[in-house]
Amino acid sequence: MARSALTGNAETIHAIEGVRFGVTNVGIRKKDRNDLVVMTLHKAASVVGVFTQNNFSAAPVQICKQRLSEGGPITAMVINTGVANAGTGTKGVLDAEKICSALAELMQVNPQSVLPFSTGVIMEYLPVDKIISGLPQCLEGQEAMGWEDAAKAILTTDLVSKSSSRQVSLDGHLVSVTGIAKGSGMIKPNMATMLAFVATDANVSTECLTDIVNYACERTFNRITVDGDTSTNDSFMLIATGDGDKNKINSILDSSFLILRDEITAVCEELAKKIVLDGEGATKFIEITVDGAASVEEARKVGFAVANSPLVKTAFFASDPNLGRILSAVGAADVSALDVSNVRLKIGNILVVEKGAPALNYQESDIKPLMEADKILVNIDLARGAESATIWTCDLSHDYVKINADYRS
Repeated sequence: MARSALTGNAETIHAIEGVRFGVTNVGIRKKDRNDLVVMTLHKAASVVGVFTQNNFSAAPVQICKQRLSEGGPITAMVINTGVANAGTGTKGVLDAEKICSALAELMQVNPQSVLPFSTGVIMEYLPVDKIISGLPQCLEGQEAMGWEDAAKAILTTDLVSKSSSRQVSLDGHLVSVTGIAKGSGMIKPNMATMLAFVATDANVSTECLTDIVNYACERTFNRITVDGDTSTNDSFMLIATGDGDKNKINSILDSSFLILRDEITAVCEELAKKIVLDGEGATKFIEITVDGAASVEEARKVGFAVANSPLVKTAFFASDPNLGRILSAVGAADVSALDVSNVRLKIGNILVVEKGAPALNYQESDIKPLMEADKILVNIDLARGAESATIWTCDLSHDYVKINADYRS
């Protein structure tokens, strides 16, 4: 099946009061599509973020982390695709700061209130003059319903844009949550390799928003993998403008807190799954659930050991029920004193392995149709505890190599 057949957007996008987008094409890498985005925010907006743990973090990541730690207001974000501005040393930082300052001057705001984001080829310098020349057009073309245009403008090797939007009632007030993301290759926690921007018009304190961003990231973007590579530019931003609800959420004990947290997490989960569905060269979506673990971390280790195994992923691509590869990956996971004689494995609803050996009634012919499906469900039971975790991944095809071999051409 073609990769594009697995993906697509049919979302109803809800505008977020206090968030506006403008996009343009400045020809950073491709001449025929937009590659620059400016997002402006209500001055009272709360902004928090989670970033890559790659030690070679990109210049914009370094700047964002510093500016957010200072606790000042954030009034704008500027995002470019085509060049990652990573592995660019001091010049990379100065280039990103110059772009932020140029946008701040146009908006007449403090340069420290502007956050930069980049995605694309590593170890190349930004075309600073090109980007600055496009900022006025981005500002002139701003609109509240610019989410989808922005989602398209931040893509690199992605085939489709990724968006999600929901509404929920908080104490009688209807609030919205809308998000966009990009990501297709170099996808691995911590966190998933991507850019993601999620906003709500709920009124939330920065402290509560920080709790939500960490909760949502751990359960969604930190549960996906395409190729096991952690990027330099991962950034997940969560914004609350406060324009849709006058009742401010100041405590995690507030009844509205859990409702909003779960809605934001649901948006993030949908975006995370769309990243996997759009994985470079992907033809299948694979959901791996590990039950019976002694801890969530143990379940994650086993899930990612299976999800990141090239042998497992190529077997899924070939629809080959060579399920011994899954057992091998489980055994190779860093799990202390795992008793493999208790391990159970199911593909879909069919028991394949029981007590560490082929199940009594297992027939390979029963599994073949499940392996040929676009979506494959894998359940691994370690039988050593009550914790579980679900990991989302995709297969590994010939096209993955081709896409990455041709990435800069």
